[in-house]
This record gives sequence, structure tokens and C-alpha cells, in this order.
Amino acid sequence: MDVYQEALDYLESQHVPVEVEAEADVLEEDVFQEEAVSCLLSPLQAESLDFPDTPTSCSLEEMLQRRLVVLKGILESEEVYLRELEALLMPMKALRASAGTSQPVLSSQQVQTVFYQVPELRDMHQSFYSGLKVKLSTHCQTELCPQQESGPEREMRSCGEEMESKHRGFELIVGDLFLKMVNQIGLYGGFIQNYEEAVEVVRKCMLSDPLFRTIAESMMSKNGSDKTQTKYTFEALLYKPLDRVTKTTLVLRDLLKATPVEHQDYTVLQETLRLSRGFLSGVNESSQCKREVTLSHGMRRQLLRDGFVVSEGERSLRHLFLYTDLLLCTRLKHATRGKQDQYRFCWYLPLAGLKLHWVADEEQTADTQIRLHTIRTKMYLLRQQLQQHTKGSRGSTLAARSRKKLEQMELMLLTHSPGYRLELHSPSGKSQTLLLSSLYELEEWREAIYKLTTDNIETVPPDLLTLTSACVKLRMTQQPPLHSNTVADKDSLCGTLSVAIHSACGLQQPACVYVCVEVDGYEFYDKHAKTHSSVHSLNPHWDQELSFQVDEAQNLRLLCVSQSAGQGDTVLGKTSVKLECKTLNKRWRRQTLHLGQVEVTLSLKYSPHPLDPPSSTAQQQPIFGVPIETVAQQEGMLVPHVVRCCVEEVERRGLDEVGIYRISGSTMDISTLKTAFNSNLREAVTRLRIAEVNAVSGVLKLYFRELPEPLIPTELFQSLARTLDIQDLNSRLVSMVSLLQSCHEANRNTFLYLLHHLQRVSERQNVNKMSPMNLATVFGPSLLRPPVVGLGHNGPTVDISQEVVVQVQVVLCYLQCNNLPEAQISLPHDTDPEDETTHM
Repeated sequence: MDVYQEALDYLESQHVPVEVEAEADVLEEDVFQEEAVSCLLSPLQAESLDFPDTPTSCSLEEMLQRRLVVLKGILESEEVYLRELEALLMPMKALRASAGTSQPVLSSQQVQTVFYQVPELRDMHQSFYSGLKVKLSTHCQTELCPQQESGPEREMRSCGEEMESKHRGFELIVGDLFLKMVNQIGLYGGFIQNYEEAVEVVRKCMLSDPLFRTIAESMMSKNGSDKTQTKYTFEALLYKPLDRVTKTTLVLRDLLKATPVEHQDYTVLQETLRLSRGFLSGVNESSQCKREVTLSHGMRRQLLRDGFVVSEGERSLRHLFLYTDLLLCTRLKHATRGKQDQYRFCWYLPLAGLKLHWVADEEQTADTQIRLHTIRTKMYLLRQQLQQHTKGSRGSTLAARSRKKLEQMELMLLTHSPGYRLELHSPSGKSQTLLLSSLYELEEWREAIYKLTTDNIETVPPDLLTLTSACVKLRMTQQPPLHSNTVADKDSLCGTLSVAIHSACGLQQPACVYVCVEVDGYEFYDKHAKTHSSVHSLNPHWDQELSFQVDEAQNLRLLCVSQSAGQGDTVLGKTSVKLECKTLNKRWRRQTLHLGQVEVTLSLKYSPHPLDPPSSTAQQQPIFGVPIETVAQQEGMLVPHVVRCCVEEVERRGLDEVGIYRISGSTMDISTLKTAFNSNLREAVTRLRIAEVNAVSGVLKLYFRELPEPLIPTELFQSLARTLDIQDLNSRLVSMVSLLQSCHEANRNTFLYLLHHLQRVSERQNVNKMSPMNLATVFGPSLLRPPVVGLGHNGPTVDISQEVVVQVQVVLCYLQCNNLPEAQISLPHDTDPEDETTHM
């Protein structure tokens, strides 16, 4: 019994209260965190983000299963470590042979110094790995046997046999292997004492011998069954044993925590852990070299960025630290009773060879939507309470309570609302996924990490205990990004902010592009919106209006994103704009923003007003079967998006399609696209890009056919029919064009937009076989309808046999007009020239 334990026993015998301080929190964490059982606590049910130090209670079978997972993780880790040791030893034979020549790369003494104890360490771990692999393979094969029995045979198995199968994990005995390895851990003592001298030899030889420098900077290790290889520096590989031995206690703790007390291995593992602790305590006192490491090319390990993210799976808040050569994920344990904050190690990934990929989670389950709506509603009510509290003593107390509850609601929303996933894939096969609510923030993280991953040389691994402990002093971000913790700005926006995205230019190559807009402030409502994806172009146009309900909004963020089939989305540029209520009002203000090389033209307007309680997820208003004036008002456009998107898609890949608009597409595809346009414009455009082109043309025809009132008002039918009697073609066309001026501007501009498109289609009639006459025959009955007697039309009617003739001839005459007015697609957003600004 040590002196510390004797002191505790004495104090307890004297009835003196003893507060036992926990050991370093980092040591309690699972080394194989990604394979461990996830904590089942939900932030929605917890009062804070801090979780218990020990796992939640579980059954014996679950504990044995967890033990098996930990053992498999240890086996995989040993395999990677052995490959690294083999890579380190690979040049040893050649260097020894060269030492006996007239021009040695290293002398015999230097070779002995550099590789001291490494072959012995390799042999020790090879023996441990082989023994563990055999035992795990035998155990797994035994577990598979019952699964091969037939149904009746399984039913005949007795209750005693089922209990024996249930606890089969007791038959897996591995403690002797760990004890044997730890009894040989003294080999590491010699390696550690020699480490500084070995590193010094390597550094000196790299400076003096170009051949050795070439070898030392390009050490290769295979990645298991994968044919790829990871490049290391000599010094990084030389540090691997030092890094490995410091993790021994962590590994043994994990295994002991997952081993039932009644298991035969439990006592053996306790003794093994005691021996490992004893060895490491001496190492930590005598070896300071591993805490003052120099990275490859003389760099020092520095903290470049940190911030809060959400981990996948249990959706818990994590503090992420980006260093010069690695990414460290930790869990913050808040200070209690005057103690300092502490960080617990979760995982780390070297930046060398790290691959990054991000995706957007477009769909939310119904349960998630209900949960988010509930949280936002509570936040809104708490915000209203804060604004109503007086400055009296009681009012201050109530305000403090409301603010604390508001912070808790924001934390819940922060962990459950992320819609973007940043996937990290290491060459060693380990992967992690981070969840973020903001694409702008995700892109900042991606850019910062990517800049450090370009050089595929792994640097010196970290001392995880020291590095994690230092996070408290090094961190630059103290608290999660909660708006309730920020100071309110009197110039912040509260009301409706409208953003009209017009166009972009400056793309290096044609692409399908969309714009993502984000605003800050309280998240009672959605703070993110995206335009639909543009047609493949160098100069994309949207003219799409996005609307936000904002409370204390101060900044607007804009991202231009390129879509590529099968390769994911790529951010082309981003920028942030300060929102000031004194420069924004109910009149549109046009601006040009520079997002790197891309320029985006947009307009902003702001209408201040008290906010209503948040409603459930807003549903897009349907557009099929709705008057075109109503759709135009909803979208803030003169030509509906469905018309523009279908026309753009047909012109992109359907102008040479034989029988375009005459040959019908699949009824099911057309119905699917119609449903999408009625519910989600972005989803509809995405489906449109991959749909059969005849289905796209079918959707356009269906839209005009289902209009309650035809695109050309019924009142003009008689007048247009009479213009057909004018013999002079030019006079007839002038008269027909002038009649359009009496139409509603949405009808007129949509009709002109369609006519210009059909003229471009007919220009390819030698290929697509669609002449102006054919196109007029297809569209005439949908665009122009005769009046119906008794429905407010009391004028003379046209003989039914002549109706179709009039419909076709009117559309044909318009298609034959060479000087049709240009269509105005959107409402004017720039009211005065002096309102136009350019932000660099």
C-alpha cells in the first residue's frame, strides 16, 4: 500500500471527510473511442453538456461484447504499429552494409545508436500480436458455430446451453499475453534513454549527407490490405515507440473497464496495469524530450484554430483543436467548485495524407423537425420574457433565470440542428465525421485543414496527455457560439430581410452553381437558404428571392457553390457582409459582392417589425393549378421558376432531340417532377437535371395546361382572331404585339419568354423536326382558349371547328415575328442608381 492510500485510510478512520481528487481526466478516456459504445445520454435531457466519467450500467453480455470490440481495436492498432516498426527497420540492413565501405552513409556506431532496441521491440510486439490474433480468431469461429445450426436444432438447445453461449466471452483469456508483454516493457526503457541521442544522429546526418536526407524524408509504410502507402520522416518513425509506450496504460484501462470483475482476466489485468503505471511514472519523470519535439523541416507544433463542433452519432458538443500537424478532438469538462476547466481526449488524426469531403444533409426526419420546432418555440418565449422583465431586483433575478434557460435551449439547438457533415479520412483507415450548422464555418475549417495536408509527410506524433492538458491554456475559443452570450447591437436587424440573388460571373469554367445565404442572430427561424442550381454556364443567373425572419441579425454570409455529378459540391468563394439597419430599408438596394474570383450580384431590402412566434417548417406554396399572377407574387418574379428551369434544361440538352415537345415523356416522371415543384424548388431542379428531357418538356406543357386561366387571357381571344384577317403580315404582327400590352405583366413576360425559347427550338428544325407550325400545334390549345358563354363572356363565339385553327394560327404568327420584345424575367430590384454599391 502506498503512502497516499495510507493517508486516506487514516483520515477516514478519524471520521475526517475526504474529497478524493480524480486522476488526470485524459487517462480515463477510451483510446479506441470510435469503436466504443456511444454514450446514450441526450443533450435534450441533460442539464449541461458534461457526461458521467464512467460508462452507463450495462448487462454482462453487453460488457463482454464491448470487451471484444476493445480487443479487436487493440489488434488493429498493433498491426499498424508493426508496419511502422518494419518501415523503420527497412533501411537498417543497407545502412549496416554501407558502414563497412569506404564511403559509409552512417558509421557502425551510428547505426547501432539509431536502431537501438528497435528489432527487439518489433519481435516483442510480433509475438503479442500473433498470440492475440490466434485467440480472437478462435473465439470468433466458436461464436459462428451456433449460427450454422438449423432452426429446429436451435430450438432444441437447452436453457443451460443458451446461458453458456450467452457468456461465451468468459472463455476468451488474454490476460497472460498482456502480462507477458508488460514484463518485457523494460526494453522501452533502453530505447527511451537512447532516444535523444538517436534523434541527434539522424538530424546531423540529414544536414551533412544528402543521400541520408533523401532516405530520411521518404520512409514508406503500407496501409494494410490497401495498396496505398503513407510517407513518413525518419524522425517520425523513430518517435513511434515512444508514442506507443505512453498509450499502454490507456489501453489497459480500456480493457479493464470492459472486463467483468468475475472474469479470469480481471486480476491479471489489474496486475498488468499496476506494472505499466510503475514503468510509465519513471518514464514521465525522466523523459522530457517527447514534450519538446521538433516537427519535420524544423517546424514547431502550434495551435492555429479551435472551435466547437458536433460529433456524429451521439450528437455531443466537442472542442476541436487544429495544430500544425494534427487535429485534436476533446470534450470540455466545465470547472466546478472553483477548479479549472479540463479537457478530455476523444481522438486525434495526423494531417499527413488526410482526405476531406463535405456533404449537406438535405432531409430531416419528422421527429427532428418537431423537436427543433419545440426548441425554437421555447427560445422565442424565453426571449419575450427577457424583453418584458423590469430592471428591479426581482426583474433581474427572473431575467437571469430566463437567460440561463435560453442558453440551454440554444445548446440543444446547436447539437441537433447541424445540416452539414465534414468527413475526415486518414491513410491509416481511421475516419471521423464532424457536424456543423453553418456551411461558412465548415468551409473555414476545411480551408484551414486542407492548407496543412498538402505535404504528405507525417510529423512527430503527439504526447496526448500533455497536449490535451495544455488545451485549457492554449484555447482561443472559450464558449460555444451562443447568441445569448453576445452583446446586443442597437443597429442589429429585427424583422424581415429579403435577399434577391441575381447572377454571378468570374467562373473559371462552366458549372452548375447555387448560392447559399446565412444570417446570424437568434435562431427562432431558419437562418440558412439556398437558391436552386443554375444551368451549366459560365455566367449563371437565378433572379431568386430568399426571405429571412431575423432577430438581432448583424451579419450576412454568402457562399457560391459548384455542383458536380458524382464528385460532390465545391465552394468557389465566400464572403461576409455587415448588416446595418441605417443603410437598409423597404426599397431594394443592389450590390455586387466579390467572393474570391467570383462576383455575385444581389439586392437587399429590410422591413422592421415585431416577430411572430416561429411556425412549423414552412411549406412551399404549390404552383401548378395556381394563377400565374399569384405564383409571380410568391416568387417575386415575372417568369415563374418552373418555366425558366424547364426552358433552360431543354435548351441545354434537348434542342437536338427529335420530336421535342411533340413526344411525351414518362407519365410517372412528369408526375414526380410536378410534385417536387409544388413542394421544394431545390429538389425539383436537382431532379430536373437528371430527368429524361421529354419528361422536362412534358412538365412545361403540363404547367401551362393546368393554369386556371390561360397564359393569353380569354378576353383577347376574339381580338386576336380578328387580327388573323389582316392581310398585311407586318400590320398583323404589330397589332398582335400591341394587344399583349393589355395583359398582366406576369402573363405578358412569361409568354414572350416562351416565344423566344420556341423560336430557338425551331431554328434547329432540320435536326429536331419541330417547325414553328409543329410547335404552334403543340402549344396553341394550352396558351389560348376560347371564351365560354355564360361565364361572363357574352360576346360572339367562334365555331368549335375553328377554335383549334385560331389557337394554332395565333401562336404561329407570334413565332414568325422577328422583332418580339424581350421578356423581363424579374421585378426591378434597383430603385435608384445611387443605391447601387460594390463590396470588395
